[in-house]
Amino acid sequence: MTSDSSLVAPSLPRQIITLSALSLGYLLLSFTLVGFKSDQLFLIGLVNGLYFASNQSRKFVLGFSIFIVYWIVFDYMKAFPNYRYNSVHIESLYLLEKKLFGIPYDSSILTPNEYWLAHRTTLLNVLTGIFYLTWVPIPLAFATYLFFKNRPAFFPFALTFVLVNLLGFVIYYLYPAAPPWYVQVHGFVFEPNTPGNTAGLANFDQYFGVSVFSGIYAKSSNVFAAMPSLHSSYPVIVLYYGLKNRLGLINLFFAVVMVGIWFSAVYTSHHYTLDVLAGITCAITGITLFNVLAKTNWLRSFTQRLITLTA
Repeated sequence: MTSDSSLVAPSLPRQIITLSALSLGYLLLSFTLVGFKSDQLFLIGLVNGLYFASNQSRKFVLGFSIFIVYWIVFDYMKAFPNYRYNSVHIESLYLLEKKLFGIPYDSSILTPNEYWLAHRTTLLNVLTGIFYLTWVPIPLAFATYLFFKNRPAFFPFALTFVLVNLLGFVIYYLYPAAPPWYVQVHGFVFEPNTPGNTAGLANFDQYFGVSVFSGIYAKSSNVFAAMPSLHSSYPVIVLYYGLKNRLGLINLFFAVVMVGIWFSAVYTSHHYTLDVLAGITCAITGITLFNVLAKTNWLRSFTQRLITLTA
């Protein structure tokens, strides 16, 4: 048993008061910034339920609080649209994509998005929809596996995941960018408050008679955040830590999903090839930066405290 009093769990009444205060503060701040949503109550119920259900579930929710903070920050971005702070790149990005990756077609040059828009197939509509459905579940499933099987490996993965996202968020505000579908629908005219759009993923919904993607993109935090494609970053992080932890053949699955998501992002007109490359670069930068920071005493100490807290 450790003698460090900072690691001793507070009494139950104190825990209840603290978590209740945090929950109420979150709801009030959320209502002020983005308005009331049922998702907020679901999150509060889930966190409180897991925290008090058992000792093991308490450790789980404490460990995954890293992802919860990320989700909240992402949600709050709705209150601070990036187009308020910098000009949105629409035509310039489109022309650069065409210049670097343009595909000759008939008597014109098409961006890869435009090429696939003219060559949609049912098989690719379904496959790309399936790949796009994995961009959150697979990182979370992988994180869950690490949490229960290799706790010391879980926190580097989780912290890298959040670091990559924060780098992406900074770029969103420095370089607001419209996705390909925006040009297809609105041309090069900037229209603020444009709602999210399922774009090519609508074909998946239509084929199966569901509203999976329409429901997801109706909650989009900002449509002018296409650069970098964090959808393309996540599978890079998963594959890196899968290889680092020597998970064998499952890494082949991770690699297939990674390439599938990259292709799907372009095929469905949600991202340019440049967005995908930026997402890959963002992931590599975040991984490298974390590995450098991991050698510092303060981050080693912080990570060890997290491991001890959830042991």
